[in-house]
Amino acid sequence: LALGDSYTIGESVHSSLRWPVQLSDSLRERGIPLNHPRIIAKTGWTTADLLAAMDKRLKDEKFDLVSVLIGVNNQYQGKSIEEYEKELREVLQRAINRSNSGVDGVFAVSIPDYGVTPFGAERAEEIAKEIEEFNAVFRRVSEEMGIEFYNITPVSKTAKNDKELTASDGLHPSGKMYGLWVKEIVDEVEEKLAE
Repeated sequence: LALGDSYTIGESVHSSLRWPVQLSDSLRERGIPLNHPRIIAKTGWTTADLLAAMDKRLKDEKFDLVSVLIGVNNQYQGKSIEEYEKELREVLQRAINRSNSGVDGVFAVSIPDYGVTPFGAERAEEIAKEIEEFNAVFRRVSEEMGIEFYNITPVSKTAKNDKELTASDGLHPSGKMYGLWVKEIVDEVEEKLAE
């Protein structure tokens, strides 16, 4: 189960290049029998939007693996960091409740820095600073709840010097960038499933 926003649904890339799909493909190549990921994510979603969608779209299903990547739209829309923290706790608690192995089956992926893209270039410093603040809350809350937090933000910043790492819309990661995220986290995710 992959929970999130445009980064999880893979805005502007082919569905096969979304990072949850690339991750499950990589794990299957390593002999782990995983189904295609169930993705609950949409471009523009904040934590509140994700909670509402989880209410609507999830029944009592449980999953071996649950990922959470949410927060960029809270930042982009100028929502308060306090509201983000409150709603994030609820998202993460629900993620734990959806996991067959509780907290052990859940992981969080940091918010990428879109200030390095053509879309964010004019406000690059301000965006980087705010994303850092949101990620600090994301990491702290995840760790307080016992959820592993994977920091892909440094990798996301490499798009500044490589145009191929940004999708054709000038804002979202390309399939190649999502592949770098997967490379960064796949060993740790594999260990989670082996536990």
